[in-house]
Amino acid sequence: MKTHHAAVEPLPVVQEHWGAVGAMSLCVALLIAAEFMPVSLLTPIARDLGASDGQAGLAISISGLFAVIASLLVTRVCAHHERRHVLMVLALVMLLSLILIALSPNFALLMLARALLGVVVGGFWALATATIMRLVAPDSVPRALGLMYTGNAVATAFAAPLGSYLGGIIGWRGVFWLLTPLVVLNLLWMAVSLPSMQSDRRVAQVLGLLKRPNVAMAMLGVMLTFAGAFCAFTYFRPFLETRTQTSLPELSSLLLALGMAGFVGTTVVSATLHRHLYRLLRWLPLMLALITLGLLAMQHSFWGVALMLTLWGAINAAIPVAWSAWIARGIHDAPESGGGLIVAAIQLAIMLGAGIGGWLLDHYTIGATLAGSAALLMVATLVVGNGKRLQPARVNV
Repeated sequence: MKTHHAAVEPLPVVQEHWGAVGAMSLCVALLIAAEFMPVSLLTPIARDLGASDGQAGLAISISGLFAVIASLLVTRVCAHHERRHVLMVLALVMLLSLILIALSPNFALLMLARALLGVVVGGFWALATATIMRLVAPDSVPRALGLMYTGNAVATAFAAPLGSYLGGIIGWRGVFWLLTPLVVLNLLWMAVSLPSMQSDRRVAQVLGLLKRPNVAMAMLGVMLTFAGAFCAFTYFRPFLETRTQTSLPELSSLLLALGMAGFVGTTVVSATLHRHLYRLLRWLPLMLALITLGLLAMQHSFWGVALMLTLWGAINAAIPVAWSAWIARGIHDAPESGGGLIVAAIQLAIMLGAGIGGWLLDHYTIGATLAGSAALLMVATLVVGNGKRLQPARVNV
């Protein structure tokens, strides 16, 4: 069957808005910090709210559920509303979520607050790449995206170790209170830097993209990869506390090493994407699976675990960069809708991965959680294969 896709013309840019790119990058950093902070605070949150570690892990999975819904709907919202206003409303909802988390007297309100955060995560990430394309000239898009992913890498590197360290000093609620003034500053920056951006009302059906065989297979690969990663990542603190017997300073240093390694992973994969994209999509999850099993093998050795976590952080950080690059090749004619779809797949995978990992932890052991993570990652490698099934059908004009 012949496939016809309309050619995509570069978006016209009269003036580059690097201040707005900076505001977007800060928003990304704050979102990552807010979304994954519970990973480093899982144990005290569970203890304070009278929940098990597995139940506390649901605080991550519930945000994933609502991120899925938001990422599928936000492009239609933008088709009828000013994109600048949509982005600012999302930042305002993030502020409300952080305040509710800090005030949560029980597990139910925490889950509600995390659901609101999920709406922001799904909506913002679905719009991020397409928004960057409207803020700078086409030749500057790679550099602007690199700046935005730097915000991602910074938050990934420092959010978890700072969260665990500060949580031991001011409590987990105090950590979330510290984020609120930063969000307020980010809102003000967005208000003065984001230009007016009217969206194209002719938005492709997000779920309709799944009718393309390469997109459907790619989404399966995305979900297995991210579910496997978050099946383990969500429960690293219980693993380090029970198996490696780390103190709080040791825990913070290990999480810092994991995050800092992400800079290396992001840099290396960015330099090799052009020539080796499909190889990376295939082998990165397998490497992460083997390293996860290595954590189990080294579980009682602090320095062995430190090495494995550093490698884990580098490989894990490379994965989302590779899949973001795949959008430009696999869904080149509908990048905005494609962005919404892949964000939905990733967030659904985070929800499922955290849920599976929590179930294995509560019903079996933390070892079962990490083994389940490795199994999912290995299946992801099989699904991607040599990459041919992820490539779009040839266009016949």
